[in-house]
This record gives sequence, structure tokens and C-alpha cells, in this order.
Amino acid sequence: MSTRTLVSPLTLARPRGKAVYWTVFSGVVLLFAVAFLFPVYWMVTGAMKSPDEVTRTPPTLVPHGLHLSGYTDAWDLMDLPTHLWNTVVQAAGAWLLQLVFCTAAAYALSKLKPAFGKVVLGGILATLMVPAQALVVPKYLTVADLPLLHTSLLNSPLGIWLPAVANAFNLYLLKRFFDQIPRDVLEAAEIDGAGRLRTLWSIVLPMSRPVLGVVSIFALVAVWQDFLWPLMVFSDTDKQPISVALVQLSQNIQLTVLIAAMVIASIPMVVMFLVFQRHIIAGISAGSTKG
Repeated sequence: MSTRTLVSPLTLARPRGKAVYWTVFSGVVLLFAVAFLFPVYWMVTGAMKSPDEVTRTPPTLVPHGLHLSGYTDAWDLMDLPTHLWNTVVQAAGAWLLQLVFCTAAAYALSKLKPAFGKVVLGGILATLMVPAQALVVPKYLTVADLPLLHTSLLNSPLGIWLPAVANAFNLYLLKRFFDQIPRDVLEAAEIDGAGRLRTLWSIVLPMSRPVLGVVSIFALVAVWQDFLWPLMVFSDTDKQPISVALVQLSQNIQLTVLIAAMVIASIPMVVMFLVFQRHIIAGISAGSTKG
């Protein structure tokens, strides 16, 4: 079976065609690299400029002098350690609860075949059609006065954790992956005496590492970058995450200090992506094959 490409193999075999191909290819890759990395460079170097230089017109591409005081001032004046820790606690709790409950629900809907399972799944997927903004007021009223218990979860990490558990997209992503696990594997575990919980823990979860990595990334990034919901939940400044604190504390802060705070706030997500990028790619391609 022949494969048709933009450039024919005959053209690539010639020295001139090969040189043109690699020149164009390198140029396109370099162009995309610059387009994605230049905003990062601009933000990092902007924090190193003086307050006068950062507002200069036309802007300077390279700082005239490296002023690292912007980073130290951002760390101290905006109390970044406290807000970063608040964000870590909120993101970690939401990630853990979401992984536990979404995995259990997806496994039940996929492999245990409960009564009215399709109806339940349809209702869960129907929530994806509702705009997130339309759910803000009902969620706030629920968190402010929890039904039955009549307690408030405002200014508490539970106000972030519990709504994050109800993530229909991640649940459906896990279910679709579980659907592709061969039934023969689960039947072999049953023959060996493994119960349903042991099968989930020892068989299904080890096979699901790629999709669990993708769900983990989605869960952590969603909480880390969220602004509106944490703003409504946390009125106490000392308990606010970094996304809300940057806006709340930016009124009387120099622009260079604010840019430095934004750089520091983005470092954990960049590091997490670099560490887990292999799992992200594996999870994206996990659903392309069956079995």
C-alpha cells in the first residue's frame, strides 16, 4: 500500500529537494517555537526590568539591566508562599477526591453494569451541555448552606473539593478507557478469586495509568487556573489561592512585581507538564487502539 505525501520520495532523494525540505521544516518548527516561547520570555524578562523600562514605548526586547528585586518583592509583599500553599491544598484535595470517585463511578458504569446505568450516564453527560456560568449560583447556594447538614463550606477547602468531584468529562474519559479493557482479563481475575474491588485495584488501575495521568493533569490545571469560583468561596484573603490573590493584591503593586508574581505562580504548572508530558501523550493516544 503506497503512502502519498506532500513531497514525493523521489524529490527527497535528490540533494536539492532534501535541502529545501529540511530548510522549510526547520523554519516552520522554529516559527512555532518562537510563537509559543516568546510570551514566556517576555513575561520572565519583564519582571527583570525597571518600572520605567517595562512601560517604555517602544518596548525593549532585552532588559538594560537585570533587576531580580521584582521576584523577591513579589515573594514577600504579596505573601506568595501562603497563597501557593493554599492552591496546592485545594488542587491536591480536588485531584485526590476526583480520582477516587470518578474512577469508582466510571468502573461501575463500564464493568459492573448497574441497573439504569445508561440513564445515569446520560444524565451525567447532559450536564456537559449546561454552561459553567449557569451553575455558579446553584453551587454557591449549596455550598453556603449544605443540604441536610445545614453547614457552610465557605472559606473551606471543601468548597473547592466537593464541586470538583462532579466532573462529567473526566468520568466519561475514564469510562471510555475502561470499556476498551478486554473482558477476558477481568474474567481471568474472577477465576483466580479476585473480587470486584481487588480487580479494580490490581488489574484495572495499573492498566489505566495513561488515562489516569491525563485526568490528573486536567483536574490539577482546572483548580489551579480557576478564578471565579474560588473568589466566591474565599472571602478571607489569607485562604485565597494564587489566582485570586494576584488580582486582589495587584492594586497597589508595581507592574514589575506583579509580572514576577505571575511568573512564580506559573512555575508549578510548567514543571508538572514537563515531568508528566510522557504520560499526557500516552493518555491521549491510549484511546486510539482497542485491546
